[in-house]
Amino acid sequence: MVETAETDIVVVGAGIVGVACALQLARQGRRVTLVDRQAPGQGASYGNAGHLATEQVFPIADLSILKRLPRMLLDPMGPLRLDWKYLPKAMPWFTRLLLNLRPGPFQRSVAGIRTLNEGSLGAWQRLLGSIGRSELFQEDGSLLVFERPESRQALEALRTRMLQQAVPVDFWSADTVREAAPQLSPSLLGGLFFPRTGHFIDPYRVVCELFEAAKASGVRFVQAQVDGGRLHGGGVSLASDQGSLDARQVLISCGAHSARLTAALTGKQVPLDTERGYHLMLPGEHQRLPFAVTSLERKFIMTPMAEGLRLAGTVEFAGLDAPPSMQRAWQLHRLSKGLFQRDLSVEGATPWMGLRPSLPDSLPVIDRVCDGRVLLAFGHQHLGLTQAAVTAEWVGRLAEMAGGPEMAAYRLDRF
Repeated sequence: MVETAETDIVVVGAGIVGVACALQLARQGRRVTLVDRQAPGQGASYGNAGHLATEQVFPIADLSILKRLPRMLLDPMGPLRLDWKYLPKAMPWFTRLLLNLRPGPFQRSVAGIRTLNEGSLGAWQRLLGSIGRSELFQEDGSLLVFERPESRQALEALRTRMLQQAVPVDFWSADTVREAAPQLSPSLLGGLFFPRTGHFIDPYRVVCELFEAAKASGVRFVQAQVDGGRLHGGGVSLASDQGSLDARQVLISCGAHSARLTAALTGKQVPLDTERGYHLMLPGEHQRLPFAVTSLERKFIMTPMAEGLRLAGTVEFAGLDAPPSMQRAWQLHRLSKGLFQRDLSVEGATPWMGLRPSLPDSLPVIDRVCDGRVLLAFGHQHLGLTQAAVTAEWVGRLAEMAGGPEMAAYRLDRF
């Protein structure tokens, strides 16, 4: 039996979103218990790309991908892979995704992503400043490079779309790219620079530092697997492998694993799936890049970190339980060949796979339901790290019943 008599709210999920929310709620005077089956930060938050992707205001797919889809799926090492054995289970999710590519739903998704992203940089500056760890984030921009002449038109079209969404973006010539990042290949033709972005030098450490601050604010951590739960007049009871967890409220923020508990407590089936992402950490590459660089054609990102250079990307649909295909992580090194004057070293390199929680409209669920007994914060797809701090501020408002109209796009009942 887990002792939770002094708990106001149980936060299920100790990734970046859950830990940031737990800290926010504790600072508002709530008695918070944080629970996860793993130690804090061990899921998708451990190995993300580390990029504050405020420029990524468009959904994970658009109509242009439909023409490229067959070729992409036939390439086992391409940027998108679908495990065909998983297709029957994934079909309802993909059907919803296609419906959300219609102009109306697509524009609603863009507006929703943009609203969160526009608040993300300031929220992160406030959060890291409040714990005295501002150095963990570098506001140094990010660069999207291209290397084929025929890509210039697509890049210019993307810049126009970004400017229409008020995303700060500059076109950089090949000379400007070489001046800013001299170790990149001289064959690169230019790129788009996003000045209001940046990168985290160690995403896992960010979670750990926030967790330490949460503990100092009174948050209690329980390592347990939550298997279900029920609502009652006094609040909520969660069933776990360590016993019952009881509180007045629960916040479900366990990423790709959130759907089952949400259904158990609310009766609502959420179309949540996972885009499995990979990274390859190169510990011997500390001085290659001054900021995060993405390749337009090769569709992956390279982020400088305290422990080396992290190559990240690819999307794989294979569900929660399939074993990782680590050759996809090593493929990231092969993709990097030709982008630098000298190939990257893989000495001591480590591969990794994580589960991105994605909903078919590319928007998270951030909501207060069941008479306030259940709070929800999950489904941030590729933007969990980017949107974690602003999500925590919004959850703090929802806990005080202070949600505004700007939160309507993220409600559970949109499904």
